[in-house]
Amino acid sequence: MQPPRCWGGAVGNTKPPRGPPGVGQGGGSPAAPQPPPGRWEPPAPTARPRCSPQGSLDCPNLEFGYGDADGHGAELSELYSYTEEPEFGTNRRCFEEDFHTQVRGRRWLELDGAQQKAYIMHLLDGLEVVNRDKRLKVARAILYLAQGVFGDCANEGDVLRWSRHNSFLLYQLGTFTAFLELLNMEIDNSQACSSALRKPAISLADSTELRVLLSVMYLMVENIRVEQESDPPEWKTCRETFRMELGFPVRPEEPFALLLFTMVTKFCSGHAPHFPMKKVLLLLWKVLLFTLGGFEALQAMKVRKREELGLPPLPEDSIQVMRSMRAASPPTYCIELLEQQQQKRGHRSRRVRPLMKQDSLDIYNERDPFKNDEAGIDEEEGDEVDSGIEGELDLMERDAIIPAMPAQRAPIERVSFPKGLPWAPKVRQKDIEHFLEASRNKFIGFTLGQDTETLIGLPWPIHESVKTLKQHKYISISDVQIKNEEELEKCPMSLGEEEVQETPCEILYRAMLYNLPQYMIALLKILLAAAPTSKAKTDSINILADVLPEEMPITVLQSMKLGMDVNRHKEIIVKSISALLLLLLKHLKLNHIYQFEYVSQHLVFANCIPLILKFFNQNIMSYITAKNSISVLDYPHCTVHDLPELTAESLEAGDNNQFCWRNLFSCINLLRILNKLTKWKHSRTMMLVVFKSAPILKRALKVKQAMMQLYVLKLLKIQTKYLGRQWRKSNMKTMSAIYQKVRHRMNDDWAYGNDIDARPWDFQAEECTLRANIEAFNSRRYDKPQDSEFAPVDNCLQSVLGQRLELPEDFHCSYELWLEREVFSQPIRWEELLHYQ
Repeated sequence: MQPPRCWGGAVGNTKPPRGPPGVGQGGGSPAAPQPPPGRWEPPAPTARPRCSPQGSLDCPNLEFGYGDADGHGAELSELYSYTEEPEFGTNRRCFEEDFHTQVRGRRWLELDGAQQKAYIMHLLDGLEVVNRDKRLKVARAILYLAQGVFGDCANEGDVLRWSRHNSFLLYQLGTFTAFLELLNMEIDNSQACSSALRKPAISLADSTELRVLLSVMYLMVENIRVEQESDPPEWKTCRETFRMELGFPVRPEEPFALLLFTMVTKFCSGHAPHFPMKKVLLLLWKVLLFTLGGFEALQAMKVRKREELGLPPLPEDSIQVMRSMRAASPPTYCIELLEQQQQKRGHRSRRVRPLMKQDSLDIYNERDPFKNDEAGIDEEEGDEVDSGIEGELDLMERDAIIPAMPAQRAPIERVSFPKGLPWAPKVRQKDIEHFLEASRNKFIGFTLGQDTETLIGLPWPIHESVKTLKQHKYISISDVQIKNEEELEKCPMSLGEEEVQETPCEILYRAMLYNLPQYMIALLKILLAAAPTSKAKTDSINILADVLPEEMPITVLQSMKLGMDVNRHKEIIVKSISALLLLLLKHLKLNHIYQFEYVSQHLVFANCIPLILKFFNQNIMSYITAKNSISVLDYPHCTVHDLPELTAESLEAGDNNQFCWRNLFSCINLLRILNKLTKWKHSRTMMLVVFKSAPILKRALKVKQAMMQLYVLKLLKIQTKYLGRQWRKSNMKTMSAIYQKVRHRMNDDWAYGNDIDARPWDFQAEECTLRANIEAFNSRRYDKPQDSEFAPVDNCLQSVLGQRLELPEDFHCSYELWLEREVFSQPIRWEELLHYQ
């Protein structure tokens, strides 16, 4: 008799999380999650995924290094679609035709610095011509330089090295400014927009000029942004100058990032469907990363700001802690079903206590390689039943058959980990106040408000508890900013005007402020269209304008190649949007908490929370291990090697990577965004509960990557108190993982559900109060005309008439005309004075 098959935990009868307003509300119902195009299909039965002795799919630990971005070569290769591969040769021809007329018998690599600069100046002069086709040829020649003059290089390393060298050279000679002017011209080109609107299908040819301009600008930003130890001093100076130029523009109202945000909203509104959105989003992300700073720079700024505010240092470096964590074993599935059927037949197997199985999730205890593999029946599969969600077969696990248990196992190397929990516990001021309020009500019968110092009448153990709580008290930068804002609202006259430091983040927020809701909705529209769980709809936006060729494929091989290109295109869009949203949220939170809350609230109002849950409502392992890359077509490999003959088998095989870096990066970013939006917000936490996110998130624990598991467990922890006792009882291993991996908050009854925050609240009032605080902050800091009532008024007639006013020069010439028009020709209505008495 065959053993039972493995059952997955796919969500069955959930309501479809709806997309952003006006986002097409798309995607259809996720009742049966659709696999992303080009997803992994199970190979021959002999190579089916095996169930490990612990019962989960045999998913190895993913050696993933999370950072600001992928490797330099990978980031450059994602700029180009495979459909654009023929344009590399076009760029080379445009360069060589002009170069050989100017420099005869020599190659670019053989020129000295002065000669290279002279030729670049010649190309920049060519950008001034009126003829559009000639200007495009010159722009392509400059793009070939930025791509690393691959025709003269022997290997990929030389291409990348010359690409960096030429990018610095191009910037020093003012190429970025020249291309910025051309980009503004193309954005305002109404003829191209109207032509694209009239076409039934938009292809790669409709965005040729924009793609060339954006490619040059992206290569310059990315090559200059990346630091290397071998960079000469002038390059480091050039890098800082470029960062200042992008972050502190001459006109502070219009930083370069704002222009790119405007392109995104114009594309989503339907006025410019030919915009190459992937390139725009990649460039926007890298500009924010370059001007605002990456995660390590952000951590350094946070440490510096805490010192300026007189706050104690951070208890640990969160980046280093997460890098040292290791993944836990995912929740088990197969072995429990096997044991359940054995029980029904009366063959009860010998088992150890269920809690003994917890060490598969314990990241700080050594695993015993010779421990009994059999374990008790896990109750975790009850979560979908308790949540009213019907389990559904998972395509990847449906054909997995439990193999016979091996008689011997390979020896496992013992690894020692430090004892204790990874995070230092934190306590908020609010937690201490709640603890003392409950203690005073119990022992004294009355409270003292926010007084945390008076302990008279309380037992000695309460004194010790308060002492321990205060030892772990954590005051965040946000707490200080909120307190300062309250004081400024109460005493605007006595405290005077606030000194606002001009940082790149402050300049960007001020520029984005009045159109920020449109920017957020536009980004979520594109994210919805690129999500693998979304179904094509007639009213959804077309994000494939810069990947579809003019002539559609006619062979099976061409169709496979285009299908992989489209999937890769969508993955890169998801990666760029998730990264730039996370970067924006983190920097705004450090700059001012209400700036962060303003962006967060508009994301929530645009249904970002259900959209991210919809994204994870798929076979997440298939998404992370998707192979939609053709390595021989990636830049710079395709520029220096002859293209081998592609076959259907080689396309199906894909690369040899264990996982797709960009997809795992995107998943972690989206989980971090979800954590940012829901942290300490009970109304938003209830949205997670209402959308039945627990089984969706729990399936994401199958990915054995410590950082991703940490953010999944954080999201499960904040909603545990709302899921009921039965859910907690049947998910004890998940509860144990939360205890071991997530930071502890003292007096937080997350595991028991009797915390005061679990009581019913008026969630609408919570959001309205937050919105009122945000509007007061924006009005006070950015709406200066409204503050004129606080300005002193000069009531002395002689003083007012004696003030010298600076009048324009033409006023003196037209003074008599002004008197005639504004004074003498206007009748004086003396009777109107009676109405004011």
